Amino acid sequence: MNTQFDLNAMLSVQSAVQQIPCDLLHPYHNHKFGLYTGERLEDMVESIRENGVLSPIIVQPDGDGYEILIGHNRWNASKLAGLPTVPAIVKTGLSEDEMEMYAIESNVIQRSFTDLKISEQAAVIALRHSEMFSQGKRNDIIRELEMLENPDMVTSDPVGMKSADVNDNIGEQYGLGRSSVVRLVRIDKLIPELKALIDDGSLAIRSGVELSFLSEETQETVAEQAEDFKIDMKKAKALREAADIEGDIDTAAIVRIITDTENVKPKPRNVKISDEVYGRYFTAGMKKKEVTETIEKALEFYFKNMT
Repeated sequence: MNTQFDLNAMLSVQSAVQQIPCDLLHPYHNHKFGLYTGERLEDMVESIRENGVLSPIIVQPDGDGYEILIGHNRWNASKLAGLPTVPAIVKTGLSEDEMEMYAIESNVIQRSFTDLKISEQAAVIALRHSEMFSQGKRNDIIRELEMLENPDMVTSDPVGMKSADVNDNIGEQYGLGRSSVVRLVRIDKLIPELKALIDDGSLAIRSGVELSFLSEETQETVAEQAEDFKIDMKKAKALREAADIEGDIDTAAIVRIITDTENVKPKPRNVKISDEVYGRYFTAGMKKKEVTETIEKALEFYFKNMT
């Protein structure tokens, strides 16, 4: 039985929106999207200081607090703006599939698909590709999210997929070719550590596709080696072929494939800083070269003055 959302009833009941303390909220357990940083975050913080949070976030009870399904950036900006509470609509009884739909659909509505990281695009495309959501349920959720953003708007049901070729339909929706859709579906099967390498350019998408066929345990070992050695297409294919023959590959075999290459050179180690730290010291408009030069000067000053 497909239970439809009574959207009008939900929006008409003022008590549905509650003021929840910021410190009782925590992120969705499977949140796939990065928080705003730099100028975009600064603008949101300033807007909230002046006007408050105009659109409520959506949460569900979780232990002694609440898990955020929609509104991670509004929550983060509210904390930075010094607000003790944030307006929220509390949902109960959602299935895991519905939680995932809320979390992903809201980000697609609020951000341009092309602005998303590769791993975030993969999460969206994988969700579209999955058959675990009925089209009617997806339409209900999208309509609800659009009306929460703009209660005065009149929405129509999103156009459903009418063709039997799912990949082509998804590709048309996001301006992607069939092969790109297939690759992104595979990228979503990578563990978070390998997705991070895709996002920062350390791992090519095609190499990531090959690695996506490995078990999670094998991927974890590969990710550990990737801290010191670049995983190119040749190595990724060799790992997949070994897994096809042997099943799970033992650690020694993985290390041998990744490191036993002629003239292999350890790749330079990349050190990452959190979005919060980046947003504290750098603006969104700064070029990569400017950021690098600033960090170099700061480190030089730090080590010169260590006594």
